[in-house]
Amino acid sequence: MDRLSIILTLIVGSTVTGTLVIAVLVFGWYNWPMIGGAIALGVVLSYPASYAVSRWIKKEDPTWDETKADEVEGIIPDPRAPEV
Repeated sequence: MDRLSIILTLIVGSTVTGTLVIAVLVFGWYNWPMIGGAIALGVVLSYPASYAVSRWIKKEDPTWDETKADEVEGIIPDPRAPEV
């Protein structure tokens, strides 16, 4: 499980949804089904987009060690675990 993507979902989701709603309004489609569709599409695309951003951040970080990601057993890290 990628914890960074869960945190990024709020930021990326609001950005994607807001962009889609603004695009619908710019095209002049002022009816609720189109606006609701843009919102639904933004909600559906929020996690895949945040996962892609999370992977990109970790790929560009020179200190990120991908092998240590498999050692974490849960979503929340254990504060009593020794630092490595």
